[in-house]
Amino acid sequence: MNNLKFYSTFVLLALGLFNAPGAPAGIEQTLLQDTVINTGHTRTDSFLESLLQSKPQYFDQVLLNRKALKVQIIYTQIDRNANNEPIFKPYYFNIDSSVYFYPASTVKMPIALLALQKLHELSLPGVDKSNTLLTGNSYSGQTPVYNEPTSKDGRPTVAQYVKKIFMVSDNDAFNRLYEFMGQQYINDKLHKMGYADAEILHRLQINMTPDENRHTNPIGLYDATGKVLYTQPMQFNQSVYSERYDTVGNGYYSNGQLINHAMDFSLKNRVALQDLTDILRAVLFPMSVPFKQRFNFTDEDYKFVKQYMSQLPTESVYPPYSADTATYWPAYCKFLLYGSEKGPLPSNIRIFNKVGDAYGFLTDVAYIVDFDKRVEFMLSARIYCNADGILNDDVYDYETIGMPFMKQLGKLIYDYELNRPRAVQPDLTAFKMIYDK
Repeated sequence: MNNLKFYSTFVLLALGLFNAPGAPAGIEQTLLQDTVINTGHTRTDSFLESLLQSKPQYFDQVLLNRKALKVQIIYTQIDRNANNEPIFKPYYFNIDSSVYFYPASTVKMPIALLALQKLHELSLPGVDKSNTLLTGNSYSGQTPVYNEPTSKDGRPTVAQYVKKIFMVSDNDAFNRLYEFMGQQYINDKLHKMGYADAEILHRLQINMTPDENRHTNPIGLYDATGKVLYTQPMQFNQSVYSERYDTVGNGYYSNGQLINHAMDFSLKNRVALQDLTDILRAVLFPMSVPFKQRFNFTDEDYKFVKQYMSQLPTESVYPPYSADTATYWPAYCKFLLYGSEKGPLPSNIRIFNKVGDAYGFLTDVAYIVDFDKRVEFMLSARIYCNADGILNDDVYDYETIGMPFMKQLGKLIYDYELNRPRAVQPDLTAFKMIYDK
């Protein structure tokens, strides 16, 4: 048996796709939760390692192949004090910020949040997320936008782009908000907020040079009568960032030809799993993070983000995703706990999250709440789903490795949380949203 087949077979076995022996039904709550296993730059808490070991039919080979699969997990327990203030206790598995992991569409979360923040920073009368946002073109590769077919009245707006990002991870919506802010604004803000290693350097799904990505389109904001509220000329980012040496894989396809060496990711987006977790926490629990990490939001902004971060595509009217359930099923962007399930979801559970998948890299960063059982926790996870090591061949292991892992990991932590003692039951009213449908 060759190495690739051996590796793939045992990973599939680990994720329950072949028959496997049974596993213990649960794990004792008395595990030593504070023991840390450090190997080089990698951090693993023995509690989380033991929790994964309690389900060998799903995680044995993930544990053994953690390096090849680039698995990273951050599980954050949340307890409440007598005033319902959250207290966070994180546990880590195989966390190593020095290992490059392409963030894919998870970069859309900070972009959506920063776009809402920029509207406030403009401090102009009448400027808000419902203004018409028209995008021009002034440089190579740029394309204009003058309408938005998925909105109720056909207008492109920051609000509509944010909805599309959180409900179905729309690439064009990301690109338009990237252009609304400009590359320099985005990275300067993230670095000032404490995410020093984060770099968002390019648009998604379209092939543009680094120079073209440094140039962003001219834009204008208009009120309902067509009055100009704000105009911004084409932006160019002159900042120089630290040189990187990030490579992935054994080979890749370019223009139909197989290139037999690693693909260079040094000029691609980069955001660590810890940073993404902290950004999610900052928007859901703003008073729990340092002031510099909080977004310049109103209460209405927080409510808006929470609604569309947790709203299912099948609950959407504009965009009309609910009319196309074959393409946009309920768990379309809910990897943890549901994987690739396409059926109806329980109404008592809501997931506030952002997912990403590209080049075989799969990520979900989530806050999960069960209103009936009064359970809440944060869970962030990454796994590399590319057993053959070749990129751009459209042969990835999302369905056979990634999605089963995300589903079983979510279930493992959820089941543990159901039995975890809490001195104070949480009041989760702040996360009960009214959805569009």
